[in-house]
Amino acid sequence: MFIDIHAHAYRIKPYFMFCTPKRLLEQYDALKIDMGVILPVVSPEIYLPQAVEDVVEMCQEHSDRLIPYCNVDPRAITNSPYAPLTGLLEYYKGLGCKGIGEVMPHMPLLDPMVQNLFACAEKAGLPIVFDGSSQTEGDFGLYDDAGLPQLEYTLQQYPNLLIFGHGPVFWSEIGVLETVARRGVYMDRFGVQHVHLPTGPIDAEGAVPKLFRKYPNLCGDLSDGTAYNAFARDENYGARFMSEFADRLYFGTDICSENTPVMIGDLLLSWRERGKISETVFRKIAYENAEKLLGL
Repeated sequence: MFIDIHAHAYRIKPYFMFCTPKRLLEQYDALKIDMGVILPVVSPEIYLPQAVEDVVEMCQEHSDRLIPYCNVDPRAITNSPYAPLTGLLEYYKGLGCKGIGEVMPHMPLLDPMVQNLFACAEKAGLPIVFDGSSQTEGDFGLYDDAGLPQLEYTLQQYPNLLIFGHGPVFWSEIGVLETVARRGVYMDRFGVQHVHLPTGPIDAEGAVPKLFRKYPNLCGDLSDGTAYNAFARDENYGARFMSEFADRLYFGTDICSENTPVMIGDLLLSWRERGKISETVFRKIAYENAEKLLGL
């Protein structure tokens, strides 16, 4: 059994990349995924904004398998660090949304408007998942510096908010970076992506495990290939990390397109079969943590 903490779908097949709920569920059937969370895309840096109400409606139509999150661009309502977003988040919570995300406007994580969204999320009692960026223009995702100091400050500020790390900027720091540029995916001025994920054994722990030990409100979203790379690059360390933080790691796919590759599930199954992780660790990451988080 698997529960997917991170997927995307549009009610009507859009011009760019994303798939419909029907195609998403077909991929779930092929991957033996029982249920999944749909994250709205609301920031135009990655694609045209999607209505949260559409995601809620899609999930109501497939309530046995799909669970909605809401999402709010931090610039919404008043474009200020005092925007009254708590009421909006509580409204979406009343519609059945179980969390917030994927938050990925191209702004610094410590931008006051972004911090306001995190503060309002804490007040509303909803977890938040965000994607990051290693550059300050021509990209999407919340910018952080090498070593993730902006994330650490945010974890300190909102101790009652569950914050889910996701994507290359986060997972590349499972080990110490060889250079600052080895933080995942770089977008050049022509809009072409260049992948610079760290490879090879993890000889020294990076910022991510240190933050996990220090801040109990940090969780790990294992969706997309960058999380797979972080664990598969060093099986011995990756399995130890999963075992140590099993209560705060969540299986995910980040399915966007018609045929999104998903490798983390096979890795979990392989490690369980080979005894690198226990049955207990596997169950927690594969579905039990999500069941608890989502109230299933």
